[in-house]
Amino acid sequence: MSERPVPRRHSPWVDEAVYKREVKAHRCNDRVEDVIYALFEGNPFKTIPAPFKLFYQCLRSKPGEEPTDPFVYLDLDPPKREAKPE
Repeated sequence: MSERPVPRRHSPWVDEAVYKREVKAHRCNDRVEDVIYALFEGNPFKTIPAPFKLFYQCLRSKPGEEPTDPFVYLDLDPPKREAKPE
């Protein structure tokens, strides 16, 4: 989905070699954020099912096959699939 940087905190108990590895956000992070926004938008029984369905589809899909439906509450562009060259 998005390639936003993941915030990191320094911990004195973590090995520096491990700490320097690049961390990537999970591909369904934006879908989770959409569900969280739905929690605070009126009646949860009406607002949560649609974003949660898309989040669950995203979790069950293989990388690169995430749902391309638009977000319900986030103001982000819907995810796009890139055409695979044959």
